[in-house]
Amino acid sequence: MSSQRGNVQRSRPQKHKNATVYKNDKYETSSWTKAINSKLHDGVCQRCKDVLEWKVKFSKYKSLSQPKKCVKCLQKTVKDAYHIICKPCATRLDLCAKCGKNEDIVVPIVGASTAGEKAERDSNTDSDLDLNIDLEVSDDELPEGGDKDKRESVCRNTTDVKS
Repeated sequence: MSSQRGNVQRSRPQKHKNATVYKNDKYETSSWTKAINSKLHDGVCQRCKDVLEWKVKFSKYKSLSQPKKCVKCLQKTVKDAYHIICKPCATRLDLCAKCGKNEDIVVPIVGASTAGEKAERDSNTDSDLDLNIDLEVSDDELPEGGDKDKRESVCRNTTDVKS
């Protein structure tokens, strides 16, 4: 018996050999299969990339229907199947998006870095927005004539804006 303990020698060759390579799009030529076959697995280490490519090759890859929660930022931003970390967190922390380990990333993430930088730029422009409002009222802006009450109301309105 081949599963017997200590029996590591095989006396015959493999019984069933694959004559042709399995093709996952041989019979199923839907756009869904084409999209999965053309998917680029970025932001993962070499081992995770090999696992994902094997799943695609043998029609075992199941894509997500809804985004999953990221284990780092706890937001529902993970859009790739089998990943646990969203792309912005994976690029920021330099981690594999699938296993979460600090391994060498084979294909760097292109889309998330630009999206993350864009979000940072938007937040910086909002916080750094400098409102240069001239709160000083010159005599040219004040109403002319003897309407002292109007002049005082304009001055009061400008002091309300200051505080």
